[in-house]
Amino acid sequence: MRKNLDYGLLHAMTAFVRVVDAGTFTLAAEQMELTTAQISRLVSGLEARLHTKLLQRTTRRIALTGTGETYVAQCRDILERVDVAEAFASGSTIEPAGRLRVQCMGNFGNRYVVPLIAGFCAQFPKVSIEYATSQYAPALLAEGIDVGIYISRQLSDSGLVALPLGTVFSVLCASPDYIAAHGSPKHPRDLADHACVRLVNFSAPSEWELMSGKRSFRLQPGGSIIADNPDVLLSVAEQGSGISLLPFFTVRESIRHGRLVRVLPTWRTPELGVYALYPSRHFLDAKTKAWLDLLKTRIAPALVADASMFR
Repeated sequence: MRKNLDYGLLHAMTAFVRVVDAGTFTLAAEQMELTTAQISRLVSGLEARLHTKLLQRTTRRIALTGTGETYVAQCRDILERVDVAEAFASGSTIEPAGRLRVQCMGNFGNRYVVPLIAGFCAQFPKVSIEYATSQYAPALLAEGIDVGIYISRQLSDSGLVALPLGTVFSVLCASPDYIAAHGSPKHPRDLADHACVRLVNFSAPSEWELMSGKRSFRLQPGGSIIADNPDVLLSVAEQGSGISLLPFFTVRESIRHGRLVRVLPTWRTPELGVYALYPSRHFLDAKTKAWLDLLKTRIAPALVADASMFR
């Protein structure tokens, strides 16, 4: 950065982020070639400007306040955009670098996203990834998330950009022991006579909607076990607690190894879209673009391959 322009609000934001990352004012001062007193004044100036406390200071450590946690994420985003804008304006080639914050539904991420992280970081050693899980729609802007992978039938008008990655659907299954003890339903209406273990989250409503060709059937399943995480219900179903309706990628290996069997195999749910969501920008920074390219290249064909077992 040009020293004669390194002042003001962005300079204070940089100091604040350096303090958080370094853990001490002294280390942050060394990194920025300033004195500890100068760094302290910059952070105090930010707090005075915002009329709120960003850091809790003690003689031994510093800690972010609740406001500070949100503000530092926004500062990172702003500073990274400044770096990208300067490189873009100067016409220089941008190498993927910096912190990439990713959020994904846990079960889907374990199958398709987590296996990509190590290779991505090896390919782009200047990128660090912060990976978080959530079963609900990502609040990207509020939480400082760069890319959120999300499953939904219909996206809300959130102002985010959506990159389609493919589609998923859910299938009915149960353990062989459960079927031996209770029999197998012949039609979706027979599910009313069975214990059902139910997945309920933002992308999986409590009502089950099933389809077979042009036929469709809706029901409100009964059962004593409800969870928002497919992995929980997968374990419960394998233990013989009832019939589950779970995404094909969740039950694929259990069915392949005989821990679960299909129930009403010609019936499944309507398809849901899988999307990579990211904040709307005039241009993407290099690390985000590289990550989105990888998701599109690897996840889309993997979904098609895994779904072929159930079609």
